[in-house]
Amino acid sequence: MKLPFPWRRKFCRDMGYKLISNRNGSTSASSPVVVDSIGPVSLIGINRPERRNAVDPPTAHILYRAFKDFEGDDSRRVAVLYGKAGNFCAGYDLKALSEAETQNLPGDPANEEIGPMGPSRMAFTKPVIAAVSGYAVAGGMELAMMCDLRVVEESAKMGVFCRRFGVPLTDGGTVRLPRLVGLSRALDLILTGREIGAREAHEFGLANRVVPDGKALDVAIELAQTLTKFPQRCMNTDRSSAYYSTYDAKSINDALQREFTQGIKVITEESIPGAQKFSKGLGKHGSFDIGDQSGRKSKL
Repeated sequence: MKLPFPWRRKFCRDMGYKLISNRNGSTSASSPVVVDSIGPVSLIGINRPERRNAVDPPTAHILYRAFKDFEGDDSRRVAVLYGKAGNFCAGYDLKALSEAETQNLPGDPANEEIGPMGPSRMAFTKPVIAAVSGYAVAGGMELAMMCDLRVVEESAKMGVFCRRFGVPLTDGGTVRLPRLVGLSRALDLILTGREIGAREAHEFGLANRVVPDGKALDVAIELAQTLTKFPQRCMNTDRSSAYYSTYDAKSINDALQREFTQGIKVITEESIPGAQKFSKGLGKHGSFDIGDQSGRKSKL
């Protein structure tokens, strides 16, 4: 199998990690979804370059299964979603949609966790990072917004391109975009379907990092590795609280109560040991050179 970037084996060796390709045996180089891992980081790649990685129903099911496996595997701490051969994802495969029968359309979110694009209805308990290159439009943009963070290449193109063909956003686009960039900017993109480049996406808050072309996957993996070094329960508890306050809280008091109730459970397991590290001189003056959960020291 071709490695997604040239220094991958050296990276694994230097970090002390084992490179595992297609670890579940469920995907192959010819599969529409390829799954690899580097240490505790899962790499999930959409592999339909002939369709600019547009997702058809079989691909959606495999992609959903890949994320279910990631979510259920405690040894995997962060996932990176990317597209093979220069494009993240051009959305739902309109050719497949043109041939679809009504009875075979995706089911109601109340009854089915899988969405038209696959994992778009899932509520993850661990971080997911999108490495965005080329086209990330329509449903592809929705997959990117499903992720916690987006590393976007300078020439990447985002937008609700499905506006032109009467295809609605049914994978969380109208739900997540207003919360990420605000209602006014979200409506600008949703109503017009216009293209948005990496720099404007960064100004909007849609892109978290803008990187040179060809570097999104590299940078996303490096970012994922930094997240794996932090005390995991604390990080994921705070992550969960942020999502709850954004999407589910009935009031600010409700959000504050949940933040405290969940956060206090971390104190004995991770906060006190962390404070003891600080009292010994680690992490002073903002240094991140404090070691990880395995005891390996690493500069983040």
